[in-house]
This record gives sequence, structure tokens and C-alpha cells, in this order.
Amino acid sequence: MLNLTNVSVQYGSFTAIRSINFEVNEGEIIVLLGANGAGKSTIFHTISGLVKPSNGEIYFQERDVHRTSPDRIVQLGLVQCAEGRKLFPSMSVYENLKMGAYIHRKMKSEIKQSLEYVYNLFPILKDKRNDPSGSLSGGQQQMLAIGRALMAKPKLMMLDEPSIGLAPLIVERMFEVIEQINNEGTSILLAEQNANAALRIADRGYVLENGSIVMKGTAKELLSNDDIRKAYIGA
Repeated sequence: MLNLTNVSVQYGSFTAIRSINFEVNEGEIIVLLGANGAGKSTIFHTISGLVKPSNGEIYFQERDVHRTSPDRIVQLGLVQCAEGRKLFPSMSVYENLKMGAYIHRKMKSEIKQSLEYVYNLFPILKDKRNDPSGSLSGGQQQMLAIGRALMAKPKLMMLDEPSIGLAPLIVERMFEVIEQINNEGTSILLAEQNANAALRIADRGYVLENGSIVMKGTAKELLSNDDIRKAYIGA
């Protein structure tokens, strides 16, 4: 479904990503593990077309997308939910959700269907649909960020650190929702520092250090790896 082959990214003389290779198959949840600065967000921005690779190829559903514009990538069904939520704080919950459906703006019935799906997934967003998004709690803002991404009807959704800054109970609920979204047909690429929670719902994972993939395996293999447990789980 998504394939990265020998992808590198440079900012001037600095190499942020070094010849990485990984894939996401249809229906999978794949997790990218790594500390701050490991390169997770750079990979997401490169896949989204916001950053151009200095080398390598990116294919989504057998289409070459590493030279494709970000808006066209979204139209193909590859959608990013950015780290830090990136909401429009003065706009209402409803308005933020409609912005997520911009590529479908002429399809009113599809937008209505997507809204109903998001409201069923996150009932609190329906209750607060007229409130400014900046007035929401951190957990509610993360729900809105995920809901806005879902409004674009993604085939593959990239979630960048969705648990950051959230209380443990909210984190647990967030991962339950991510698993539900996947079970309902959306493939997931997840960047996370919360390795324990992420690997418990993932199929496979890749470990990033200094812009390179240093380890990969099934979620079970990574959860049972002593080095991973010491570095990311604290066990």
C-alpha cells in the first residue's frame, strides 16, 4: 500500500533521514518508534509531500508520490494528523471538521456521512460542535484533530504522536479509537514514543535512531525485546 525505498532527506548539509526502507500493507497498523529528533515527523512530512526527499522513492497504492503535491496526496487517500493537533483555535469544532473535508466540498452527502461517522466516534465533538476549538481540553482537541483527518476519508491515516500531553485514561481511550478506526477499514501509520500502548495495537514496528531504521519486527517481537523495553518502556 505504502512503500518507501532508500528515502533520504537533507536540510542543507544536515541529513535528517538516511536511506530508510519500510512498508505499510493494507489493513495494518504500523508504528514508528523513536525519541524526539529521531526523524519520525520528518518521515511523515516527506510522505505528505511537505518535504521533498533528496533521494529515494515513495509509492502509495503503486503510484509514485514523492514528486506529488500535498493536496493531490490527500486526494489519493493518504492523510496526516499532525503532531500538536494544528487546529484553528478561533473556529468552531464544526468548522474545523468541515476544513478536513475540503477536498470533498462539492459532495454534501459525503460530508454529512463523514460528520455522522466522526460524531459517533467522538460524541463530545457533537455536543461541542459550536464551541471554538481553542476552548476544548487537550484530549478533546486530539479527538478533533483525528476527526478532521477522517473527514478527508483516508485510506491510510498517519498519526504523529497522538498521545502526547494527554492523561493516561485519555491515552487508553485514544488507542482504543485508533484500533477501531483500523478495524473499520483505514490503515494506520503511527509515530509514537508511548511504545507500550502503540505496540499493543500494532501489527509491526520500526525503530528510528538519528534518522535511520535500526530495528524492525512484529509488535510481539519488539515488545519482548529487552533493548526496546529498556529504551522505550522502562522495563
